[in-house]
Amino acid sequence: MLAIDGEVPDRLPVTIHQWQQYHLDKYLDGISDIEAFKRFGLDASIAYFEAIGQFWMPCAVADGYDLPGWVEETTVIKDEPDDRIVHHHITTPDGVLKYKTGGNKYTTWITEYLVKKPEDIDLIDKYMPVPRLNKDSISRAHDELGDDGILRGFVWGDQAGAWQHACCLYGEQEMIYAAIDDPAWTHRFMEILTTKKLRFIEESLDGAKFDLIETGGGAGSSTVISPKLHEEFCLPYDRRSHDACHAVGHKVTYHTCGGMMPLLEMIVENGCDCSETLSCPEVGGDVADIGEVKRRIGDKICLIGGFNQFQILTEGTPERIRSEVHRLFEAAGAGGGYICSTSDHFFETPPENLQALADAAKECVY
Repeated sequence: MLAIDGEVPDRLPVTIHQWQQYHLDKYLDGISDIEAFKRFGLDASIAYFEAIGQFWMPCAVADGYDLPGWVEETTVIKDEPDDRIVHHHITTPDGVLKYKTGGNKYTTWITEYLVKKPEDIDLIDKYMPVPRLNKDSISRAHDELGDDGILRGFVWGDQAGAWQHACCLYGEQEMIYAAIDDPAWTHRFMEILTTKKLRFIEESLDGAKFDLIETGGGAGSSTVISPKLHEEFCLPYDRRSHDACHAVGHKVTYHTCGGMMPLLEMIVENGCDCSETLSCPEVGGDVADIGEVKRRIGDKICLIGGFNQFQILTEGTPERIRSEVHRLFEAAGAGGGYICSTSDHFFETPPENLQALADAAKECVY
């Protein structure tokens, strides 16, 4: 929390970006994420997942909503570990919406988008529900974690940012075309989703015991859209969400799992408290020099990420891992405000490499 506040902790905080159930089951005998953090001595960063509209949630495989005006029925076409296919059929008083998802043992993805034509967003506006979180359940999770780490929450939707959420509903390519060809419709779509997100923040995040709220998403990265599009269709809506989170007492981390170097000053401008994931080119980002990120914005917001979870953490030796931790500490750790973390998910990382990551960070003291 000191690092999140831009202050100097006693040593370099070190964590990962969400533990995946696949890795817990295959490599760690199915222990919980909290137990896994404790096993290695990593700083726990627990992602609190509850069904709030994400297509990728495991509970979304067979369960839908049955609410007035929005009746979602799911049909499991295939439920094999490496080939999971689910069809979703949503009935509203004014029309029908459909989408499809596929999945494997690692993750879930969209194979058919919900929005097929421009007027479909009217159905989203009028009928898409905004579920409420169970604050008692959040409090129990927070109390269980205690001082062993932080509890992270999310803003409602398939992705927390309005643009990124829209891309999950319509597709990245179609959203880019729409932003250029019909900006008025695109802004209306952003407004519809943002209004619902603000309602979620007011109803579900006010009083919820989270330490950090994640917003944004990869579709807003500069490896997906131009800085100009980000400035028009991400920045103003992100700012409103972040202001709303701050109004109910929450810190915000803005997630760009992709390119971010041309966006650094806009990320600060959107009012977030932390910026992640500082992904290097080898994992699909553009942070070749984390020191430049530190120089440009590190005195304004906390930085989270930067550790290559594939070529170094998964495939590297303990010596290489230790060297990289020290390199990141020297480049981004000065003056505090930095949390060393994997840039995103990993699946086949040997446990001994995770131990090397944790041990190396303990050597980086202030």
